[in-house]
Amino acid sequence: MISAAVIEALKGYVPEENISLQEKMAGHTTFRIGGPADCFLQLESEEQLRKVQKYLNLVEEPYFILGNGSNLLVSDRGYQGIILQIGQKMSRIQVSGNTIIAQAGAPLSQVSKAAYEHGLSGMEFAAGIPGTVGGGVVMNAGAYGGEMSQVVTMVRVVDKNGEIMELDNSTMEFDYRYSAIKKYPFTVTEVTMKLTEGNKEEIRARIKELVAKRREKQPLDYPSAGSTFKRPEGHFAGKLIMDAGMRGFQIGGARVSDKHCGFIVNTGNATAEDVKDVIAEVQDRVKELFRVELEPEIIFL
Repeated sequence: MISAAVIEALKGYVPEENISLQEKMAGHTTFRIGGPADCFLQLESEEQLRKVQKYLNLVEEPYFILGNGSNLLVSDRGYQGIILQIGQKMSRIQVSGNTIIAQAGAPLSQVSKAAYEHGLSGMEFAAGIPGTVGGGVVMNAGAYGGEMSQVVTMVRVVDKNGEIMELDNSTMEFDYRYSAIKKYPFTVTEVTMKLTEGNKEEIRARIKELVAKRREKQPLDYPSAGSTFKRPEGHFAGKLIMDAGMRGFQIGGARVSDKHCGFIVNTGNATAEDVKDVIAEVQDRVKELFRVELEPEIIFL
């Protein structure tokens, strides 16, 4: 439980109306699952983040950085600590020439839209991805042959002591669903992307094509956290799960999607435990039949 002294201190760094106690995390994740967080802060600026992060590390108070919650499963018990949300209040997008500078809370779909509006190509793949720029960089989000590593030139971060650093593309150590941010205590605040000039109609057509493809192949009618598992080398997770006879497998309200077996969906009343139980069953079955270890792509909190 967060002490009254810590809450009072936080009020000195962010407006009181941006602080909520016992905030249900189900309302802040695309899975629509999760118990209450002890404390929930909506950040408005990099300066607020610097001060809050430095203070919380000083007093050794646990915290978690949240974007759109699109790749996250929160425990039914909630989170015993402080959630720092970098979202709508830190979502500015600036376009200059063929460069886009976006704050970490900007939705990837909005960055893709801004690129199209300025006749810039390279962000079409992100049009249907539900996450934010910050989260997209952390996990090197990608789809249909494109990924963040192909366009990112600079990432501005804040470390646990509140110091600001700028990391170039090579320093980010991008790999499949991975970046250096996953191993260092850095928080992304701003991302610079370099795109190429293109034909607006061709860009628009490509975006329309990819969004339609996503709608056709993915179970967007149900809450989920996107692809549940990373792609195992030499295989596709969805096909392995389908071939293992797990299509439609369900525990409680959590179900292996009938539309795309790589997704576990919330049919309406799923708990985090339901989802974890389905994940475990799928992993066991696939390992037993195909000797392949499926590694979850989603983050467990």
